[in-house]
Amino acid sequence: MKYDLIDKKFFIKNRKNFAEKMKPKSLAVFNSNDIYPISADSTMPFQQSRDIFYLSGVDQEASILVIFPDAPLEKHREILFLTETDEHIAVWEGEKLTKEKAFETSGIKTVYWLKDFEKVFFEVMTQCETVYFNTNEHYRANIQTQTREARFIEWCKKQYPAHQSAKSNPILQRLRSVKDPIELDLMQKACDITEKAFRRTLSFVKPGVWEYNIEAEMMHEFLNNRSRGFAYTPIIASGNNANVLHYIENNQQCKAGDLILLDTGAEYANYSSDMSRTIPVSGKFSKRQKEVYNAVNRVKNDATKLLVPGTLWAEYHQEVGKLMTSELLGLGLIDKTDVKNEDPDWPAYKKYFMHGTSHHIGLDTHDYGILTEPMQENQVFTVEPGIYIPAEGFGIRLEDDLVIQKKGEPFNLMRNIPIEAEEIEDLMNS
Repeated sequence: MKYDLIDKKFFIKNRKNFAEKMKPKSLAVFNSNDIYPISADSTMPFQQSRDIFYLSGVDQEASILVIFPDAPLEKHREILFLTETDEHIAVWEGEKLTKEKAFETSGIKTVYWLKDFEKVFFEVMTQCETVYFNTNEHYRANIQTQTREARFIEWCKKQYPAHQSAKSNPILQRLRSVKDPIELDLMQKACDITEKAFRRTLSFVKPGVWEYNIEAEMMHEFLNNRSRGFAYTPIIASGNNANVLHYIENNQQCKAGDLILLDTGAEYANYSSDMSRTIPVSGKFSKRQKEVYNAVNRVKNDATKLLVPGTLWAEYHQEVGKLMTSELLGLGLIDKTDVKNEDPDWPAYKKYFMHGTSHHIGLDTHDYGILTEPMQENQVFTVEPGIYIPAEGFGIRLEDDLVIQKKGEPFNLMRNIPIEAEEIEDLMNS
C-alpha cells in the first residue's frame, strides 16, 4: 500500500457498530476480493473488498474476517484468517501481514492462518444459530463473475444447512454511508490530490494535445502524491466526445476552440474523489460556451444548498430538475411549450441533462447509501449537473464532493479546486 497507516481505532469502532446491529447468537463473515486473471499468468492489480477493509483495515488478498459477538470464548469474538508468509512468498511477492502487523492494522488480537480456517470455523459454527452473509445489494451492481464471497456463501450453506442466514448489506449500507472524521480526512486527501492534478492540467492543455496526454499528466500527479491512481476509469472528453456520458477511450486530439470535459478523481487509501470540470482547449471560452457553463454552475450551486439533513433523494432530484428547466429556458434550448407538453416520467430538461445529479461517495465512487431514507449529517454526496448539446459540439458537466452538515450548507471537499470560468481562463493563460 502507498498510503499512511490508518488508526486502528477506526476499524475497532466500525466492528463494534456492526456487532451492535447483529442478532443474538450470530456471526458474520467477510472475504477479501479475488485477484482476477487476464490471460496466461497475467492478473489485474488487486483491489480489496471495501467491506472487509472498512471493518478491519486489512488490504491484502485471501483474507477472512469473522465477527461473533456472543462467542463463548472471548478470543473468538473477532477473528482474522490470513495467508501465512513463507520464504517463497517473501521473495517473490513481499512479506504478507504477520500476526503482529495484523493487530497493528486492525486491532484484532486473534489471527489464524488460512490453513486452519475450516477447523476453527466449525468450532464457532457449533456455537451460533445465524450466519450473516455479505451479498452485494448496491442499486447499481452488475455482477457477472462469481466472487470469492459468493463461493464462500455457496460452500457455507452446503456445509451448514441447518443454520439460519441473514444479510450484512443493510447494516453496512447504513453504517458506511455516514462518514467518520477519519474517513472525511482521507477523502479530503483524495480531493487535494485531485486538485493538484487539475492545476497541473490547466497549465498543460493547449491545442494539439491528446486526451491521453492529459490522462498521463493527471496520473503522474496522483502517483507522486501516494495515490494508487484514478478512483474510477477517467473521462477526458474533448469536443463532441463530452456528449457520450461514459466516454472512456481518451484517444482523440484536442482542437482549438473546443471544450474538454474532465470527469476524474484520485483515490487515496481506497477512498474516492469524484471531480468534473470543463475547460477550453484554447484557454478561453466562447461567449456561448461561457453562457452554458455559467448556467451549469448556477444549477450546481443551487443544488448544493438542497443537501441538508432530512432531504429525500427523489424529491431532491425533482427540485434540481426545476432549476435546470429554468436555465434551459434561459438558454433557448427548450421553450414553454416543451415544458407544458412534457412527459412527467421524462421531463423536457432530460433532453439536455439526462443523468442524476448526486450519488453517495466514499470507499466506492458510487458508495453505499439507502436512497429511500432521508439524508443525514456526514453523508457525502457528489453534485454534478450537466448540459449536453451535440448540435453545438460540446457538453459541460461540473461536479464537487459535499459533506452534509448538521446545519447550513454542506462542506465542499473540493472548495479549493478552481471552477469559476474566469478563474480557469486566468490560470490557463498565466
